Amino acid sequence: MGDRITRVPVLSAEDAASLACKLREEGKRIVFTNGCFDILHPGHLEILEKSRGMGDCLFVGLNSDDSVRRLKGAHRPVQSLESRAAILSSLRFVDCVIPFSEDTPLLLIDKILPDVLVKGGDYTESQVIGAQTVIENGGRVEIVPLIKGYSTTSIVKKTR
Repeated sequence: MGDRITRVPVLSAEDAASLACKLREEGKRIVFTNGCFDILHPGHLEILEKSRGMGDCLFVGLNSDDSVRRLKGAHRPVQSLESRAAILSSLRFVDCVIPFSEDTPLLLIDKILPDVLVKGGDYTESQVIGAQTVIENGGRVEIVPLIKGYSTTSIVKKTR
């Protein structure tokens, strides 16, 4: 038998905000990114790993199943929220996972107030939800370049 997978917590927005406050009091820099993470691929791993390198703790907002359906269509998500959260929470560079049911993570960002807000290269800073909140609170927005050839949508299309 191999070692068991160690998972980080899957937290409510309120618990994540409390944890962020505690960590900030300890002098830690909070990094936040979000997504559907429906079929985890190297592009996701790149963003998550680079995000973690921008601070001390990486908080990952995870769209609920209903939120993914509204954003991506009736055929998505491919994996349930529970499956996606389990996969994300087992990654060594993720410190906590926070599911959210809204179409955007704005309410979550307003509660956590990360020091660094990260999105993939398919966004510009002006398109990043929550950027204004983070910047107004002394934080910054970072855009991580995408790795060409990786997208969940293209993977789903190939399987059909």
